[in-house]
Amino acid sequence: MSWSIKVPSSTANLGAGFDSIGLALNLYLELNIEEADEWQFIAASACLEGIPIGKENLVYQIVEQVAKLYGKENQIPACHVTMKSEIPLARGLGSSATAVVAGIELANVLLDLHLTEADKVQIATDMEGHPDNVAPSLLGGCVIGHYDGTVTYSQVAIKGVTFVACIPNFELKTKDARNALPVQFSFKESVQASSVANVSIAALCQGDWQTLGEMMDKDPFHQPYRKALIPHYDELHHYLKEQGAYGVFLSGAGPTMLAVVEEEKANSLVDKWKEGYPDYDWFALQVEHRGSVVEKI
Repeated sequence: MSWSIKVPSSTANLGAGFDSIGLALNLYLELNIEEADEWQFIAASACLEGIPIGKENLVYQIVEQVAKLYGKENQIPACHVTMKSEIPLARGLGSSATAVVAGIELANVLLDLHLTEADKVQIATDMEGHPDNVAPSLLGGCVIGHYDGTVTYSQVAIKGVTFVACIPNFELKTKDARNALPVQFSFKESVQASSVANVSIAALCQGDWQTLGEMMDKDPFHQPYRKALIPHYDELHHYLKEQGAYGVFLSGAGPTMLAVVEEEKANSLVDKWKEGYPDYDWFALQVEHRGSVVEKI
């Protein structure tokens, strides 16, 4: 038996939607799987060079965790897994979340678990601690989620805009980005932060990109603290807004920045921005409305 698994990347937070809003994007992790005598992971993309080739690989670790949940840890058949990815590692585009999703999908087919979408989202969120990256990669589109042991989520339709990624040539580990955050907010600060997040969600649901962009600039949760870890953040933010972006936000933990732009203007803006900042990688990304796809081959 052999399978293919394709998982879209994701961006999270969208400003004040910290740990709760995410959307799937059209960069992908792809796995080709064949049953074999022993586990082996083969990197077929430059950005995956150096990944663990055996059971230390994150995908296998997730397979094993899921198997244990269902009492099938001794029933996992060995596989050769060829991995190909378009998603830069440690850049805030959900590279680790796609591996988690791929591991859950692989466990589901190898162990014949018949997991529902809701089962997969719950398992992935339990593993990650929040749903913002894993839920969009599983379901596609934009997902707003809450997690308190049980995950609750809702999907929002997104159309008419492109998300332009500005990707620097350095990594930023999520742990380091987390350590930059405050330990607590006062009650007054929490109310203010909540109002920014609430208006952000209303604007997102209405497709009011101008208002969403304004709320992104008012995010009190993470961007004011994390931007210090990213050289030229303020300069780039000002430049992109001045050049016509509705809003600019830090993708996940960073260091990638995403600009929300009109779909029709995206390619011309990217060409211009590449000239202005050639040291960055620029991608005009679309929302991926399909989540993870598993096929028997």
